[in-house]
Amino acid sequence: MELKYPIFLYIGIPVLVAGLVAMHVLGRKKKYRGGRKVANTRFFRGLTEYEGQKRLRRVLAVVLEICIVGSILSSLVLAARPYRTETTSNGVKKRDIFLCMDVSYSICYLNYDLVDSLEEVVTGLKGDRFGILIFNTSSVLYVPMTDDYEFIRQRLDELKEYFRLQQEYQDMDYSFDEDYAKKREILDYYDAGTLVNNYTKGSSLIGEGLASCVYSFPRLDGEDRTRLIIMATDNAEMALSTPLIELDGAIDLCIKNHIKIFGLFPDQETYDKGNYRDYTQDMQDFRNGIDKTGGTFYQQSKSLTVEDIVADIQRQEALEVDELIITKEIDQPEVFAVILLICLTLGFGAGVVLKS
Repeated sequence: MELKYPIFLYIGIPVLVAGLVAMHVLGRKKKYRGGRKVANTRFFRGLTEYEGQKRLRRVLAVVLEICIVGSILSSLVLAARPYRTETTSNGVKKRDIFLCMDVSYSICYLNYDLVDSLEEVVTGLKGDRFGILIFNTSSVLYVPMTDDYEFIRQRLDELKEYFRLQQEYQDMDYSFDEDYAKKREILDYYDAGTLVNNYTKGSSLIGEGLASCVYSFPRLDGEDRTRLIIMATDNAEMALSTPLIELDGAIDLCIKNHIKIFGLFPDQETYDKGNYRDYTQDMQDFRNGIDKTGGTFYQQSKSLTVEDIVADIQRQEALEVDELIITKEIDQPEVFAVILLICLTLGFGAGVVLKS
């Protein structure tokens, strides 16, 4: 325990001691303090009742004096403001993580596995902020950067259902599927925001999606935080007009703002289900961009599952977390307030008995 204003004790205790000394010294010199003298009191003084009352009053006088001294001392300590110093680690300076997903139907299997694995990861987050952006022709900020992990898990559940329906849509026979209209209605709800002007712009605009994600980070210039993007795409851009920004330009934005990318690329079997492009070239272009940001490229395979990839991302980035150490003063008046209350109560009782 420490005192914020010890000057109250430095001054108050000497004054209290001086007062006690003066009171006892002066009290001894004045044996007779006025009033009428009574003769022949020796008989009363020998009575047992008299001796009992005399001892009681002496005890009460001592109790009253102790209570007064205790009250004064407790008041002086409270005025000096007792406190303790506590040092805590505040996790406000931790990671900002964005999940950036290409939601074109060609990688719905990879996306499903990714959101399924991330649900457990989000459950274990402490202090990190998380956001989700989905894109195809256009981008949708599906979850702004937040530390409301319950809300994030709910939105990941919704996306998992979306990607499950994408898978069914890829495999369904429209002529015999009784629920086709219902499934198509749900898919249209999600697709509406990510396919704006797709008839003129095309689909899977990777650069625009990544750039939109970069500028979705809050206060890029004002906060010193570890930022990373987990990005899933097959990099199979099918632009019908010149995009606002290509992948290389979006990568430069990440480098400028110190954002690392951890990229997930589908295996060739998954890639070939929805594309007729060069698998090796698309993969290499994506890998080269990620390497420039200092991040890590992952290629999904039978030996490296999405769950393994997510676990590896957690291990690598956990080392870069910064913590803000905060020291604060906590007042501790409780003990001395109780002592003061007890002294005042006992002193009041002793004074009432003495006066009666």
